[in-house]
Amino acid sequence: TRGPTWCQTPSLPTDNAMEGGAQQSSLWEPPEQDGSPGERDGGEGPPEVKRSQPLFIHGSSRQPPQEEPRASSLPSIPNPFPELCSPSNSPILSSPALGQGPPREGTSHVVKVFGEDGACRSLEASSGTTARQLCETLVRRTRALHDHSWALVELHQHLALERCLEDHESVVEVQSSWAPGADSRFVFRKNFAKYELFKSNTSLFPEVMVSSCLEANKSMAHSELIQNFLNSGSCPEVQGFLQLREAGRKVWKRFHFSLRRSGLYYSTKGTSKDPRHLQYFADLTESNIYYVTQGKKLYGTPTEFGFCIKPHKVRSGVKGLKLLCSEDEQSRSCWMAAFRLFKYGMQLYRNYQQAQARLSQPPWIGPTPLRSVSDNALVAMDFSGCTGRVIENPNEVLTAALEEAQAWRKKTTHRYSLPAACHSSPLSAAIHRTQPWFHGRISREDTQQLIGRQGLVDGVFLVRESQRNPKGFVLSLCHLQRIKHYLILPSEEEGRLYFTMDDGQTRFADLIQLVEFHQINRGILPCKLRHYCTCVAL
Repeated sequence: TRGPTWCQTPSLPTDNAMEGGAQQSSLWEPPEQDGSPGERDGGEGPPEVKRSQPLFIHGSSRQPPQEEPRASSLPSIPNPFPELCSPSNSPILSSPALGQGPPREGTSHVVKVFGEDGACRSLEASSGTTARQLCETLVRRTRALHDHSWALVELHQHLALERCLEDHESVVEVQSSWAPGADSRFVFRKNFAKYELFKSNTSLFPEVMVSSCLEANKSMAHSELIQNFLNSGSCPEVQGFLQLREAGRKVWKRFHFSLRRSGLYYSTKGTSKDPRHLQYFADLTESNIYYVTQGKKLYGTPTEFGFCIKPHKVRSGVKGLKLLCSEDEQSRSCWMAAFRLFKYGMQLYRNYQQAQARLSQPPWIGPTPLRSVSDNALVAMDFSGCTGRVIENPNEVLTAALEEAQAWRKKTTHRYSLPAACHSSPLSAAIHRTQPWFHGRISREDTQQLIGRQGLVDGVFLVRESQRNPKGFVLSLCHLQRIKHYLILPSEEEGRLYFTMDDGQTRFADLIQLVEFHQINRGILPCKLRHYCTCVAL
């Protein structure tokens, strides 16, 4: 069949060309050869200026009135000698369209984004570019698997603080709030915990920490609890003990805190909520909440579960930071999730709905085509009959692709059979190195930090080489916000190599078969494998 005909959209005239007052055509026309710009405008103007000649700039601002050029009759060429004049006596630089002032909405900015491997990529972004739009751009350029778990992280290395930007936040606005010369950057990585608070199967808010559950004296469903947080008419409250670092000192004291819509408070007398004993601590609308990554080393936190409330007015330095520390990871996650819900409200839920819609939307129906022109020229064909035919129904295209994938897997079932000793053992021992969930020879500490950065969500995993057993591997899995490690040992029987985690009771031909099995079946693991940790190279 004949493919679509593509034509290039003609360039539109510039703003300076539209200032003459007459209605211009949408198609570009070559400029007239006869007549000066002043004659084309219907009045007297300066002599004709050719693009091959430099623009003459008067050295004095006193000029005869009849020879003063008008901004509307000037050609749209830049000033070739900006260092010889100031904007006040240059007709081009003082034009209203090109005058000095605050950057407009469409002004481009350079944003540097780092990967987890330390590589950097510079992107050009407008003032209204959001974190989600920048992530989608990076996903396309790195050719990563597109899902809503990719995130842009704001990292302040000199303060050991980091937070995940919300999808609707302006990247340029956040970057402009950094202090000049500060060691701050954006990091592109996975964050599986970003929208876990909206999923009904999570127990993110303990009942003892939510006042609405205590007053009702009954357990509340997670979805109902989230609705109370999002409903502006309700008054939920998160409460509990936190360690507080006193201002200007390295002493930590334990106080009872209460997080409300109006802000964060702490009690000076036990757990009393009397207004006389409550002290206002932080404003939600004028602050951001960050994870503290090296709390014990930099701030001397009592535990490793520290977080920080950083007011917008604090640009650099430790002074002004409000450092807190919780008893465990569950309570810290509860405080930070409640902070986000109180601050962003329904906007946070709309971000989640839009992410779910993008995830369920086929790529060929998206509002912005992500494929190139050459990809759009390809069509799906069905060669099951005597002659081939073009498949036009998108649902039939998806069904045919799934059937083709299933047929291809059946053709390659020899990979999953127990290999003979003569030819398949090298393949089984090295085929896992091409998988995104395999991270090679990294330490146990680096593994825990990587999974912690990408989200302590049930089912987050990776596979690595064992440091104690040179021939073994380790499956690292997150469950109930704790990371567990399972040893995978190779074994050989009758010349056949297989891998096992339960002393040979369940055998797998290679690590790929082991991972795919536990993505469907829990087996000996506490949960199924859901999300694999991966790092992309920028």
